[in-house]
Amino acid sequence: MSRRVYSEINLYLTWHTKHSVPMITESIEPHLHEFLRNKVFETPDTLFHAVGGTANHVHLAASIRPTIDLDDWIGKLKGASSHHAGKALQWQAGYGIVSFGTKDLKWVVNYILNQKERHKIGKISDRLERFSDEDS
Repeated sequence: MSRRVYSEINLYLTWHTKHSVPMITESIEPHLHEFLRNKVFETPDTLFHAVGGTANHVHLAASIRPTIDLDDWIGKLKGASSHHAGKALQWQAGYGIVSFGTKDLKWVVNYILNQKERHKIGKISDRLERFSDEDS
């Protein structure tokens, strides 16, 4: 594919721990978020925006170029982060992905960085946090 492509592909990603068990403790969280941030930085054709979450799920915002195979890339993020945590952290199968416009980037980053507070007061976005209880 030509490198002379203009794109604005902004993605909001989320995935849960296995069975939504609160495995992301206060001691694990900063290392997990740093690891995910670095993995996005290391991936060619991606731009990191934010990472956050709660004890049982992660949220991440990034921009990508059309050369990225999303399913493969997200699978690698999940697998590498689980391995990095020494298998103490297991992810549920699947993930959520929503695209958003560049004009919403600031709102999405703020949303991600304030996850704990949003969940505490029950003010979450149904569009961004739709999930299933299935753990297949």
